[in-house]
Amino acid sequence: MTSKFEVGQIVDGKVTGIQPYGAFVALDEETQGLVHISEVTHGFVKDINEHLSTGDEVKVKVLTIDEENNKVSLSIRATEEAPKKTEKPRKQQTHTTSTQQSNDTAGFNTLKDKLQEWIDQSSERDSFKK
Repeated sequence: MTSKFEVGQIVDGKVTGIQPYGAFVALDEETQGLVHISEVTHGFVKDINEHLSTGDEVKVKVLTIDEENNKVSLSIRATEEAPKKTEKPRKQQTHTTSTQQSNDTAGFNTLKDKLQEWIDQSSERDSFKK
């Protein structure tokens, strides 16, 4: 069946059918393979019909060949260059001055500062109970 095709080979094919999960592509008169929806293009594909139609000529890469089950996995995406990622603009960090930092902590007591106050309050409560 697939002795004329090898894994990694790039060949021309023709879309013969489309299903929600992928497209069937004829590589020659005897051999047909499946391009899974995740292998159609770079990025997310919600509806394969927006990318392919029956009868389209496509360039595909052979991903796997399963001689036993007569299945060939194909990829269109592997034949295309990945889109360049654009960097997101970074937010500028604002630097706080020491006066801003001291104002931010005004009214805030650390646990160490509050501990003695809590001990004193507890002692007062105990002295009232006696």
